[in-house]
This record gives sequence, C-alpha cells and structure tokens, in this order.
Amino acid sequence: MTNAVLGIIGGFRHIRPAGLENVRDERIESPWGEPSAQVRHGMIAGLPIVFLPRHGKGHVLSPSDINSRANIDVLKRAGVTDLISLSACGSFREDLPPGTFVLVDQFVDRNLQA
Repeated sequence: MTNAVLGIIGGFRHIRPAGLENVRDERIESPWGEPSAQVRHGMIAGLPIVFLPRHGKGHVLSPSDINSRANIDVLKRAGVTDLISLSACGSFREDLPPGTFVLVDQFVDRNLQA
C-alpha cells in the first residue's frame, strides 16, 4: 500500500500552516525550468505535507510568470501523491460575494500545446 503525501500549492502566507512539524526546505530541479520556489516538507497530524508557494517566496511572481509545469514536476519528484491548490481571487459575479467557496469545474491551461 502506498503512503499518501499531500501536496499543497498556495500563497506565501500559507507556507507555515498551523500544526506543521518537522519542517525542512528542499530545492528540487525540474527539466521544465525553475519552479516558483523551494518546496517545504512537514507533517500535520502524521500526514506528510509538501508545500509550494505559487507566487514564490515573498510573492515575487505574477500569475503569467508562474511555471506551472515545473511546479507540478517538483512536487511529484518530492513524492506527492495527492495535490490541492488553494487560491484566493475575486469575482465579477454579484451572486459570488467575498467569502464564497467555489470548486473549479472548468480549467483553461494556457500552456497547452496545440
């Protein structure tokens, strides 16, 4: 049986989630180029966690500068088996006020090769 390792892509402010223990940072290279930052390993309630700040340490990358392929690749190389991505953004829809939780059911991959 494979042990689960949860990968989390989130904002820099989430780099030290509550309850994260045994923290260590690791720089992992990817053939896809530079990832946003080093990955941060830790444990929460016995579950291995690998965190990657989407916009880099100190929020230095704009959305168009994020190397998503490298980010996913380094998380896989770090042993991640399951991945979630946290995001906070606004909406132009009045029926989605601030504080609304939304699950994505459509995704546009701008890196997709035709």
